[in-house]
Amino acid sequence: MGSMPVDAQRENCLAFTNVTVRRGATRLVEDITLEFPRGSHWAVLGPNGAGKTTLLKMAGTLLYPSEGTVDVLGHRFGRVDTRMLRRHIGYVDPRQRLDDIPVHEAVLSGLTASNGLLDRWEPTRAQLIRRDELLALVGMGDRADRRWSALSQGERARTLIARALIPSPSLLLLDEPCTGLDLPGREILLTVIDTLRRETEGLSTIMITHHVEEIAATTTDVLMMRDGRVLATGPVGEILTSGNLSELYGMDVHLEQIRGRWFAFGAGDGA
Repeated sequence: MGSMPVDAQRENCLAFTNVTVRRGATRLVEDITLEFPRGSHWAVLGPNGAGKTTLLKMAGTLLYPSEGTVDVLGHRFGRVDTRMLRRHIGYVDPRQRLDDIPVHEAVLSGLTASNGLLDRWEPTRAQLIRRDELLALVGMGDRADRRWSALSQGERARTLIARALIPSPSLLLLDEPCTGLDLPGREILLTVIDTLRRETEGLSTIMITHHVEEIAATTTDVLMMRDGRVLATGPVGEILTSGNLSELYGMDVHLEQIRGRWFAFGAGDGA
């Protein structure tokens, strides 16, 4: 199997330069210039239609810009075989559906880029060890034999994260992984994200969310988007403020930090 060297000399895992994406007369994102340093962990915040998923799809080489340049892991779109590049990128969409296979097979299917295991394909011993390590990491080790159809939404999200990590990507992209989760499911998932960030050397992550309560404690940087444009970007301690959130959502927002996590409230009575 061919491979592509990730350019480890590059300071950024991802860079957008003057990027615009059009769909007909609509501009999904407009004149975006951003850099994501290697090893950083981002939360991307914004209302519906802000351009968050469009940005993530470009980062995952699933969408090309109408204008501007995109560099992923030191390689520029248009000058690189994106199929090779995708082997170094993990993409988690909690809405993805897999075949009704056991969890342990679902994780291994991340090596074959399929929705189920391929016939006549056998994983190596090292890949089986890696699978078991990842199942333990995401808290699914005791549910490895449970079938996809029997999993809760949170269990599916954690399985998909393990599946995305099994090829040992350099960049992990998470598109609203807390979607549809109840409070216990969300808290377990955020703990998983914190753990994998701490324990996976050299990994860069970008996670889309609508809610500051879903920002994991290990987040280093925040990008706020509105109407296809960058509203604010930079270190989480500087960017995640009541003022920026109020501008982002068009209402007065009060922000509190408790035990390394963030909580936002409408700044009305009692705030």
